[in-house]
Amino acid sequence: MTEDTGAFLGENDVKFIRLAFCDLFGRLKSISIMADEFENVAAFGKSFDASGIFGFVDTKGSDLILMPDLSTMALLPWRPQQGGRVARVYCDILYSSGEPFELDGRRILKSSVKRLFALGYTAKIALECEFYLFNLGDQGQPILAPHDQAGYLDFAPLDKGENVRREICLNLEQMGIRPSSSLHESGPGQNEIDLHRRSPIKMADAYVAFTNVAKTVASSFGLYASLLPKPLKEQSGSGLHVSIALEKDGENVIKGENGLTEVAQAFMQGILSRVAEISAFLNPLPGSYSRLGRFDAPGEIAWSNQNLAQLLRVPQAGGGSAHIELRSPDPAMNPYIGFALLLEAGAEGIERRLALEPEGEVLGSLPASLEEAVSLARRSDLVKKALPQRFAGPFLSHKLSEYERMFRSGDAESFEIENDFPVI
Repeated sequence: MTEDTGAFLGENDVKFIRLAFCDLFGRLKSISIMADEFENVAAFGKSFDASGIFGFVDTKGSDLILMPDLSTMALLPWRPQQGGRVARVYCDILYSSGEPFELDGRRILKSSVKRLFALGYTAKIALECEFYLFNLGDQGQPILAPHDQAGYLDFAPLDKGENVRREICLNLEQMGIRPSSSLHESGPGQNEIDLHRRSPIKMADAYVAFTNVAKTVASSFGLYASLLPKPLKEQSGSGLHVSIALEKDGENVIKGENGLTEVAQAFMQGILSRVAEISAFLNPLPGSYSRLGRFDAPGEIAWSNQNLAQLLRVPQAGGGSAHIELRSPDPAMNPYIGFALLLEAGAEGIERRLALEPEGEVLGSLPASLEEAVSLARRSDLVKKALPQRFAGPFLSHKLSEYERMFRSGDAESFEIENDFPVI
């Protein structure tokens, strides 16, 4: 443990530290330790039984090690401010031998970042995070009743989510995560908070924190924050729009004097060529596919400078602000895996010097169901190259099982409300 970390814990009267990591699906897990144990844990890690984490166990045994990444230490603002504060630190996952655990999403993303770096480029990612706020029932359970009836960019008092968004933004800021804007979205009770551009690994960490903060703050207001991609079937779905800026030697290389640079075009075509086969990871729920192709959510594979409904677009920004925006991912995505696959697809485009198809030309359709998405992913050589088989195999099998359970239920909406709505 560094002197700075020790001083941080002491000056902030930290008594408890949450050792945080994510499972295959990007869901946050943690072990809490007392602060006086942290020096030892920072040096040697914390052992835990991984047999209860889906897909983690293999023949090497069930014990894994959580190794704190000290650069991610942050206070949890909603926990007690006096008499023993709580901090959270993200951890890398190791085998008991000290070797990296190949199913750790942070490790997978770091590998994809290195691949892009080997080509001479780095990426920064910004996010537009959409979610719904719902009321709670008599027993404190979430119910499918929107918190308000406001619409796009409405103002208080019609917009009743204003104070919730404010608290989410303030909590994120206290945790070292910079929100750039917030607003009421199109659907009743639908909100959006945008996160400022960061490196891929820092943004994946930030998004996991955002999901935790949004649900915690909403709960403190007596509300439920839902990250389902399509909780209200006749209203706008919630997306997780991913904006990517490419840099070389610290300079943005998306646009040049004559518009999109060759490298940006190749990167974009790489994503367009592969997006259908990685959709099972970008849109991982059975209900994800009821969002695509409706209410301006993309359904076809095409790009545009102007059309907001296209899958991939290039907003009219120049200089260091230039970026490309992918609009198909949804809030249930594991950000480590989603970002990794997008970087791999873009890097492949650069490597192969792919030519960008004409603006507006439809190259195909996104999968119409999770079943179709899983089938495409299983045949994808990009998925096989980017993800360990021990990750992709169980992940895709579990997703196909979810789809089949929904199909057998005979009522997709009821299945989603019963199984996904209370937890996502």
